Amino acid sequence: MERFLSTWLVSAVALSVAAWLLGTHMAIGDPTDSTTSRVVAVLVVALVFTVVNTLVGPVVKLLSLPFIILTLGLALLVINALLLLLTEQITDAFDVVFHIDGFWWAVLASIVISISQSVVGAFVGTRD
Repeated sequence: MERFLSTWLVSAVALSVAAWLLGTHMAIGDPTDSTTSRVVAVLVVALVFTVVNTLVGPVVKLLSLPFIILTLGLALLVINALLLLLTEQITDAFDVVFHIDGFWWAVLASIVISISQSVVGAFVGTRD
């Protein structure tokens, strides 16, 4: 449980960094909302993102393993972008504002999120 909580918080920071860097191409929370509402939106999106990556991610990556090997790992960028877009769809069902401008922005966001998770995870002590 402790590992899940730390992964969730690291994901929240990584998603915030990605939203900040991508500007209008990735939005979490409504800019007109209070700071508290936006923090709650980030935490909800990070929770959904963590659950999707924990439950769906390994299955998709296992089923795609031959393609991942064939593309020397570049297929992971596509898989991570699709998982991010799935997170967008799920959070939309919960009426949480989370928007990415399209597939290629999702690819860029997944790269930023992966790098941010690695850096923040190194300080927190998670391996994700």
